[in-house]
Amino acid sequence: MAILKLKPACKDYLWGGRRLVEEFGVDCDKNILAEAWTLSCHKDGASIIANGDFAGKTLAEYIDIHGAKILGTNCRDFDDFPILIKFIDAHENLSVQVHPSDDYALLHENQHGKSEMWYVLDADENALLYCGFKKKITRDEFVARVKNNSLLEVLNAVPARKGDVLFIPAGTVHAVGKGVLLVEIQKNSNVTYRIFDYDRGRQLHIAQALDVANLAPIERNNHYPHVAACECFIVDKLNLDGKILSEARGVVDAKTFLHVLIIGGEGSIVCGDEIFYRKGDSFFLTAGAGDWTIRGKCDALLTTVPNGKNF
Repeated sequence: MAILKLKPACKDYLWGGRRLVEEFGVDCDKNILAEAWTLSCHKDGASIIANGDFAGKTLAEYIDIHGAKILGTNCRDFDDFPILIKFIDAHENLSVQVHPSDDYALLHENQHGKSEMWYVLDADENALLYCGFKKKITRDEFVARVKNNSLLEVLNAVPARKGDVLFIPAGTVHAVGKGVLLVEIQKNSNVTYRIFDYDRGRQLHIAQALDVANLAPIERNNHYPHVAACECFIVDKLNLDGKILSEARGVVDAKTFLHVLIIGGEGSIVCGDEIFYRKGDSFFLTAGAGDWTIRGKCDALLTTVPNGKNF
């Protein structure tokens, strides 16, 4: 089957809300839905196939059955599924945190580190994202500010606006503020070192954070013509207005799978089979599937895997 419709793994972290259920149609019986992992083969929450003969199996099980060829030749250098894509509903502030590099995470956590990108779907008027530091600080200042709860004062605060994109390299101290709804596309990892958590009583990881954090400002990256690009993923934005432009075409070749995340609108996607989509739907098109067509009115994020560092 060329098109797999995926049902997400749902996470009820304490800072989540209900918007992903109410506005994006995520099927979840939890009272809180903080994250919906729309493309995942991670052991902490795998996406489930929702259509066809393999409905009910995880995406990871499907790959085990059909082999790595359905991921594409660009994935050969990765020792596991390369990416994880999720919706995030920050009904309350998320913790201030940092992710390690591969080298550190593989040594200390037995899994990969991660870089990630955020695509803002919606945000309250005064909502903020935090990404890196305003200025370079010392390790001593970092520790002191963690102890007196003033770390936010030296973080780079960015007003969150619909359509904004931020790329967060591994080692960047970051946080999502209250009132932000976004898509996160990241390397396949669930390693997070929590630095500040608004006194919610969860475990902090200050020693690990000191090992991996970049205590200087980071440069804003221009990934044009892509929304974002790194060694693990390339993300492009598709917009069909349903009038002047109501159809898009492409090819899924043998190099990489294609993931399509519908963030608005409705219509159909064709790749051998035709499947109707609506806001919130997630589709995995296997490598080598051939020609695809997306019809209707929609906003969508299209994610592929590049050939090593050639992105």
